[in-house]
Amino acid sequence: MAYDFAPLFRSAIGFDRLAQLVDTAAQNPVGSSYPPYNIEKLSDAQYALTMAVAGFGPDDIELTVQDNTLIVSGRVSDAAPGGREMLYRGIATRAFERRFVLADHVVVEKADLTNGLLRIAVRQIVPEALKPRRIPISSGQAMAGDTVPGGEASPATDGLAMPVAAGTAVSPAPQPTSYAA
Repeated sequence: MAYDFAPLFRSAIGFDRLAQLVDTAAQNPVGSSYPPYNIEKLSDAQYALTMAVAGFGPDDIELTVQDNTLIVSGRVSDAAPGGREMLYRGIATRAFERRFVLADHVVVEKADLTNGLLRIAVRQIVPEALKPRRIPISSGQAMAGDTVPGGEASPATDGLAMPVAAGTAVSPAPQPTSYAA
């Protein structure tokens, strides 16, 4: 199934990766539901991924972050502990691999395995360059790189005086008009 993202691209910049993510998600077949997991939002920037991994120890589970993807995989040896013969295995300890796509600027902070639950702490960190900032607007000042008549670049001014070519008449600035209401 293909989606048409043209309306989004007409008014948004930098969302081309979103289209790729949606296409990838649509192409991935629905996998097994093992092991079960929860994803919790703890705050605006904190998340917790909890997986039920009974029968797995810390050495049996591997966490990897690669290309904005968190990969959680687990493998347990088939040998019964202590050389015992297993008559019935009701606790699933089969190998698994789960993949979670991480948004930009999301980092995995830590992981903890307690009572058969693997808890992975994830945080979204917004870099200073991406935080909102106010841009001042000036009026009537030349900016560095602007061109003046004659095709030469004008130097940036400090806002006190505008450069004037020699022999040019300077007229007084127009006075603002006030309108009575």
